[in-house]
Amino acid sequence: MQDAIVIIPTYNEIENIEAIIRAVFAQDKVFSILIVDDNSPDGTGTKVKSLQSEFPEKLYLLSRANKTGLGTAYIEGFKWCLQRHYNYIFEMDADFSHNPEDLIKLYNACAIKGADMAIGSRYIGNRVNVVDWDMKRLLMSYFASKYVKFITRMRIDDTTAGFICYSRKVLETINLDKIKFVGYAFQIEMKFKAHLKAFNIVEVPIIFTDRAKGKSKMSGSIISEAIFGVINMKFKSLFGK
Repeated sequence: MQDAIVIIPTYNEIENIEAIIRAVFAQDKVFSILIVDDNSPDGTGTKVKSLQSEFPEKLYLLSRANKTGLGTAYIEGFKWCLQRHYNYIFEMDADFSHNPEDLIKLYNACAIKGADMAIGSRYIGNRVNVVDWDMKRLLMSYFASKYVKFITRMRIDDTTAGFICYSRKVLETINLDKIKFVGYAFQIEMKFKAHLKAFNIVEVPIIFTDRAKGKSKMSGSIISEAIFGVINMKFKSLFGK
């Protein structure tokens, strides 16, 4: 039985989608894939459909009518997976910034070593494992993670990471309908909710490589949500709201 599934949200990833699907399926461990596509005008969803006959009962497509944010894409994906038999549910980007070969490291951290949640971490201690980012973006990301760690008091160095393995019980315990953030701050909120529930969270070092094809979805509003929203999130947790 396939016990692990990788959720990959997409919007205009036609240059990467077939390659990332084949790379995941090429791993020694058997993974299923759920593509959550936000009606990409470049035909990403159509390409996935054309590959489904080649990978029956392994490749799935959840098509959404509109682009409504990374967080909502993952929440819909989580709910889809929880209705099925998967015990380990992954988040991963489509653009090869996350190396598919690291999926097994995250899986082993949970399935073999007993973690409830494994994070593919770019920053552990003072080490920075990021390739091909300009210095401004790197410093912004690094210090944003340190800022979030300081505010939330989580023992996580890469608080904004998006390469994650969740054990089923984490997603069943967190009230997914009450997740507020829709942009990249969604990643912070999910970690914080797991932290508040005292789940065993571990970080696994990875090398993060900037996308070679396609366009980044990062924007100023996403960064603002992550920086300013985390204070409100922490404040509410202190008063049990």
